[in-house]
Amino acid sequence: MSAIAQLTTADPGFRAAFRALLERSESDSDKASAVAREIVADVRARGDAALLAWTARLDHRQVAQVADLEVSAARCQAAFAGLARDQQEALVEAAQRIRVFHEHQVLAPHMQEDAWGSRFGQKVTALDRVGLYVPGGKAAYPSSVLMNAIPARLAGVGELIMMAPAPAQPSPLVLGAAHVAGVDRVFLAGGAQAVAALAYGTATVPRVDKIVGPGNAYVAAAKRLVYGQVAIDMIAGPSEVAIICDGRTDPIWIAYDLFAQAEHDEGAQALLFTTDPDYAAAVAVEIDRLLPTMERRSIIAAALADHGALITVRSLDEALDLVNEVAPEHLELSFDGAEAVLDRVRHAGAIFVGRHTAESLGDYCAGPNHVLPTSGTARFSSPLGVYDFQKRTSIVFCTPEGAAALGKTASVLARGEGLTAHARSAECRMNG
Repeated sequence: MSAIAQLTTADPGFRAAFRALLERSESDSDKASAVAREIVADVRARGDAALLAWTARLDHRQVAQVADLEVSAARCQAAFAGLARDQQEALVEAAQRIRVFHEHQVLAPHMQEDAWGSRFGQKVTALDRVGLYVPGGKAAYPSSVLMNAIPARLAGVGELIMMAPAPAQPSPLVLGAAHVAGVDRVFLAGGAQAVAALAYGTATVPRVDKIVGPGNAYVAAAKRLVYGQVAIDMIAGPSEVAIICDGRTDPIWIAYDLFAQAEHDEGAQALLFTTDPDYAAAVAVEIDRLLPTMERRSIIAAALADHGALITVRSLDEALDLVNEVAPEHLELSFDGAEAVLDRVRHAGAIFVGRHTAESLGDYCAGPNHVLPTSGTARFSSPLGVYDFQKRTSIVFCTPEGAAALGKTASVLARGEGLTAHARSAECRMNG
């Protein structure tokens, strides 16, 4: 039996099967929310003591004080220096490409002037302090350090505080990435307790203005709970990829592309849409053949069995319609002339165009950010960027002539709303 389901849109039962495929169980989310609520409340009330207790209980790290969880800048620098030459070069190259791409996103202040000499504009200010959450439960993610920290640095954020779970020894690559990206402080703590510490502050961990970075269900639940106390980037769900292929890309390539997404987590989703049923069958054969050779085969197998599918469609148009319905985190357009249909894709976190463009390149070094909307939120959300670390303040300056002219309009509208103090505030300046 194939490790992944095969569906066809010509089947009368397809719509029901497709809806079931896209629906994620809420039971795990409900459990995570209940646990996260307890942890967040405890850290908010007891600060360092609670952070230590939950780190010992969940990460199995016993330390005397939270300061013992902090990794010095010198240690991060040493970690980078101790990496193999190819790893150092890869981190530096990836960081440079990420930096070059995101430089174009920096917001600029602006002012404009009207006929009366009044001026109106926008002031741009970087956030003072940002918390970077770097996942580390099932793998080490130095790429997430770069993707979160570099746009924040370009925005001008004053201080970057990184939280990364490390039940054993911290990854030298993760610490090396923190050095390359210019992270100010690093704490080896994760989960909901780390999110709460960043949101409310403790005696040791400074309170931040925004928390960014993906994590597991407990991290997502904690971010949802502290939103409003601090800003967050998004509520990240399991990773996703959708691939549209015309049947002419090597099926081995596509099998590995599906694996690449599925190996993140058992909840990850990997979908292939193709107009060729024989090609879907060929990809299924390669999945079954290659799966036993994969180091993370148990995770991949679970993800493909529970959330994956090879879907035969009647046309490219139908495939695009279904992809827009999915609104996937990642979309691969694996066919010739894919640029011509980019305007047809309305909902996707990132689009990878052409047969040779593997989604994994975007995860590490292409340049665009890999922190992307998941779980269908690409319908209304965007990738992380420099603009997520800058806030905008409106500026209004009126000359006497401008105050008189605008006052007439404001007075009429304010009185129409029944807000006479607003009206009089504008009117008293009309003759002054």
